[in-house]
Amino acid sequence: MAASDGDAASVRPWRLAAFVTSLGLTLTAAVASVIGGVAAAPITAVSAADERPDRPTPIPAEPAADGDFWAVRALAATAARLRASAGVASVDPPRSTDLTAQLPRRSGHGRRVVFDQSAQRVWLVREGGSVRTTYLVSGSRLGNLSPGEYEVYSRSSDAVSFNYESTMNYMVRFTQGDNAAIGFHDIPVDEAGRPIQTVDQLGTAQSSGCIRQRPRDARQMWDFASLGTDVIVVA
Repeated sequence: MAASDGDAASVRPWRLAAFVTSLGLTLTAAVASVIGGVAAAPITAVSAADERPDRPTPIPAEPAADGDFWAVRALAATAARLRASAGVASVDPPRSTDLTAQLPRRSGHGRRVVFDQSAQRVWLVREGGSVRTTYLVSGSRLGNLSPGEYEVYSRSSDAVSFNYESTMNYMVRFTQGDNAAIGFHDIPVDEAGRPIQTVDQLGTAQSSGCIRQRPRDARQMWDFASLGTDVIVVA
């Protein structure tokens, strides 16, 4: 039965109010969802290296492995500005490609990264066993990385040291140390934007756990060592 004019006058305002309330709640939830999604999205700090045409496409950072999210992002952004003003590329002079260094025996098979701690040298090995490149690095001086087989499980284009005193680029993590993840990255810079070691010191143990590389080699590692890549560490 159709409602009378009086019934319509008494019912319709209530229905309208309910509709407006429902619409308001829906819009509020939608806005909150969008804002939450933006807040949760990882932020990659811009660095001087981002201006280079040969910069590989970074994957989103995973700050949980390097400490507090916002502290890491703020320090990485500051380091980017310092790197740009200090001309960090000047610590990366050209080097000749040397493929004569032989792969260590019993260093795995297939596509992999090999790190020889005694030689302080890394090899990037293709699937068929040929060497893509090899170069000197600076690993840990503390003996806190055991020989063995590992796998790349996390990557960040920018990262901060466990003590928040230095920053680095192209972090490729493959195991966990006492205080932080252990992986490959470029030579870190301190809070003033100064490299904490020289390129000439590569080939000697200098770090507290990670393996430092000259910037160009760090970019090669970044391109090569995707998630799941095998990492073989030999003594």
